[in-house]
Amino acid sequence: MTRSPSRADRRDLYAVGAAALLVAAAALVGTWIEREHGTLHVGWPPLYAHWLPHLGPGTPAALVVAAAVVTWGPRLAARLPWRGLLAAAWATAMAWTWSLALIDGWRRGVADRLTTKYEYLQVIDRFQDIPATLRDFTGHILLHSPDHWPPHVAGHPPAATLTFVLLDRIGLGGGAWAGAWVITVGASACAAVLVAVRALASEELARRAAPFLAMVPAAVWAGTSADGYFAAVAAWSLAFLALAVTGRRPRLTGFAAGLLFGLTCYLSYGLTLFALVAGAVLLLGTRRRLRPLPYALAGLVVVPALFTLLGFDWWEAYRLLTTRYYEGAGGIRPYWYWVWANLACTVLLIGPATIAGLRRAATAPAGPPRRLALLTAAALAALLLADLSGMSKAETERIWLPFAAWLPASCAFLPAPRAWLAAQAALALLLNHLLLTGW
Repeated sequence: MTRSPSRADRRDLYAVGAAALLVAAAALVGTWIEREHGTLHVGWPPLYAHWLPHLGPGTPAALVVAAAVVTWGPRLAARLPWRGLLAAAWATAMAWTWSLALIDGWRRGVADRLTTKYEYLQVIDRFQDIPATLRDFTGHILLHSPDHWPPHVAGHPPAATLTFVLLDRIGLGGGAWAGAWVITVGASACAAVLVAVRALASEELARRAAPFLAMVPAAVWAGTSADGYFAAVAAWSLAFLALAVTGRRPRLTGFAAGLLFGLTCYLSYGLTLFALVAGAVLLLGTRRRLRPLPYALAGLVVVPALFTLLGFDWWEAYRLLTTRYYEGAGGIRPYWYWVWANLACTVLLIGPATIAGLRRAATAPAGPPRRLALLTAAALAALLLADLSGMSKAETERIWLPFAAWLPASCAFLPAPRAWLAAQAALALLLNHLLLTGW
């Protein structure tokens, strides 16, 4: 017998409908602005993409992964041993991300993504002497500086580029290995979020969220940009912090949390906003939640101290980046449009199920549900602060992957998970088959 929709179900649909209208408005208004003024610098507003319906070698695999998760995902998430669930979620996220990336073909979808003129692999040869390059890093950020860095290198602290430099040094050079690294590491973010949700809320809620975290529409972009890798590092820093503040080996997990958070801040300037989410994690900890703080602080100073000793000045680099941002497209793109169109990008990033889940999180009852709601609210608040800053105008479907990784956890509140999973899969498949994303 089919369950008749309740008042809560109807409110879910109203929320999804409102989000769809936001996306439609961003598309219509953005298309008009780009046609009349050309100031958005995106090919398919509000996304940095081009209209190009296509199929690819990843199409059959993506359909199979989607069908499998919709059919068996909720059941397996409820029954698998906990460690088996973490491994299965990571493997599913990898399969989903790989298959979506391969819809664009091997070279266009994976091997060449991080080798374009904007990307990190363009400057590998300039890091032959790493300490010397770091000392001179800020001298190449501004557009008028000699041999200025490509946009993504200039736009991030050097740990982002050094990741690919070190891969090259150990024999894993080139776009194919870089793409494999981003997909493999990035897919682990879902397991990190599950660890945090279990520690801070409950295992039941983590299990209910697992299929949604493993098959999120954000995988369309996570497999094609280094921001998927950044998302995983940030997620594991919070996962270790969640373990630390709930009494799981607080010294070791606290130090690991601080170490990874320090690395997060040297992968992307904007991810310092994860301090807000870390604050929520501390708030949700047990009575002895402050016990791991000295160890977390000890870990936190490691990466900043190392880069500072090698001659890189984070604050000076960020100041120069702000200047460069407004020298380029950031100074042309209209804030009044992107401050709300960025949210339309986020709708496409997290999918309709997450919109409904966030709506339900707003009225979550006391206990584990409210704790999960607070965690997702903190991630959403960090995203909104990034939006208001004006330093994220366009391309937020890529830039906000680290924040968006936490929001699908709210799908644990949804009834009828298979229907919502099908909606998530359908959105991702449509986006990847109708648009060609890129930077």
